[in-house]
Amino acid sequence: MVDAAASFDGNRVAANETPARAIASNQARLTAAVRDGAGLADYAEFCASALFAPAQSASWIRNWAAKTKADMVVATLNVEGRPALSLALEVVRSGPFRVARLAGGRHANGNFPAADTRLLPRIDGPAIHSLLAAIAEVRPDVDLVSLERLLPDLASVANPLAALPNFASPNLALAVDLDGGFDALLSRASGKRKRKKHRSQTRKFEAVGSFGRIEARTPEEVDRLLDAFFEMKEVRFAKMGIANVFGDEEVRAFFRALFADALAEEQPSFLLHGLEVAGKLRAVTGSSRSGKRLICEFGAIAEDDLAFTSPGDFLFFDNIQEACEQGFDVYDFSVGDEPYKRLWCDIEVQHFEVLAPLTLKGRALAAALRQGARAKAFIKNNPTAWKLTKMLRRKAAGQPAPAVAEDDS
Repeated sequence: MVDAAASFDGNRVAANETPARAIASNQARLTAAVRDGAGLADYAEFCASALFAPAQSASWIRNWAAKTKADMVVATLNVEGRPALSLALEVVRSGPFRVARLAGGRHANGNFPAADTRLLPRIDGPAIHSLLAAIAEVRPDVDLVSLERLLPDLASVANPLAALPNFASPNLALAVDLDGGFDALLSRASGKRKRKKHRSQTRKFEAVGSFGRIEARTPEEVDRLLDAFFEMKEVRFAKMGIANVFGDEEVRAFFRALFADALAEEQPSFLLHGLEVAGKLRAVTGSSRSGKRLICEFGAIAEDDLAFTSPGDFLFFDNIQEACEQGFDVYDFSVGDEPYKRLWCDIEVQHFEVLAPLTLKGRALAAALRQGARAKAFIKNNPTAWKLTKMLRRKAAGQPAPAVAEDDS
């Protein structure tokens, strides 16, 4: 097991120095500790009373580490011996570089580190920088700490990682304000047209056979909905000409474990919904709960004879209606600006990203990644360039232009 502590005064770090020195700026005794995967038990204990985003939950971290065999690092800032902020990172290889990133990679969105909100005011920029220095001390093989798609705030608490140099994420996140309930929402968002379309879809489904919205409540139902989702995504990504981020068996095993484990919770933190028509799943969504926010982590539709009916839109209608009935304040479509989301959304969330190099190699990689993020932002914010990019992807994959509007995320 690797276990090290560092004390700091400003930006200076001295590994294994005892006792820890006080930070002059806030006169608080602060220490940074970095451990390997053996620190996950302490991380889980901290999460029992901490504020965190779904992808930083103990369940997410535990299952990701177990199913992907990730090289984990847990970095923690302590105030007077009590954890105040903790980052559970995985170290991955990127060409000749080693990068410490939030566990889950591209699957982790809307990120916010596990934090004790009572102690956060005693953590400043130099303290956060010293946490990075402690990582460099314990893991000299890591070239870069990459923290992507970070929330600016959570539950009205500012993200402490904003104290680090950062830049805007290239992708917006979209959400819906549920204030006033479903009827009030529809009154603000072309409700008459949405209800008419929903009734029309209902008639089309009834013409095929029985239909209904289901929620996975057993491990077997979790497997069934995820099996359908993985198949839908495989077909969709192939048509789009992009890599299938759900294709790896370890990643699939992670999601199976994550959603199955949540069934044991009184209010499951992760849940699956599906639209079944004539005995076949036509749309699937995977969601997470974060306080009064319900987040759609992913979704997909079947490329079949009913794709023209927009089953994903039908499922979102029902998901959002139920979210209103259950008292959620926000329905979050997560990362990605797509037309089907814009039909509902009235909130834009600008995530931010941190690239903190720990070595000279890391500086070179950070510069390249920042340039790549700028290029991606330019393309996605330019409708013509983004349309051309998607067309070229499909052409490279040997696929024609889509016959229906893209209805998944």
